[in-house]
Amino acid sequence: MNSIRRKAATATALAVLALGGTLAATTPASAATPTQYNGACGTGYDVIRATPIHSSQSAIPATTFVTFNSAVGKVCAVTVRTNPGARVFMEVTLDTWPYSSGEARDSGSYTSYAGPVYKDAPDDGQCLTWSGSIDIYYNSDNGLCT
Repeated sequence: MNSIRRKAATATALAVLALGGTLAATTPASAATPTQYNGACGTGYDVIRATPIHSSQSAIPATTFVTFNSAVGKVCAVTVRTNPGARVFMEVTLDTWPYSSGEARDSGSYTSYAGPVYKDAPDDGQCLTWSGSIDIYYNSDNGLCT
């Protein structure tokens, strides 16, 4: 399959997933969280996964949101703090596996969110992997395989 058709098929598969469909070899959706997606990825990006970052000791929980825009065939991730406040270390990463064209990453001292970071939709046979950090807490997930 040529590259243009492969990208179109991938975009279609991710769009189906975003609308509640399933793809083979995807992991189950992460647990619900009180953090709300803040729209940082821009217009047309719909949340397709949410990975909470917290522990029983964490006073500053957050969630890493993975979004997809079917019109442009791009995936975006952003780590959003549940309750914005004083600056704290935050990070978001987005990549593909089993091979990568380079990780998209943003980190620093933020009051409300890290990111957004963008990648092209994964090629056939690839999956997405993402992670987020706030303070010393970290969580990651993968899936959304095509």
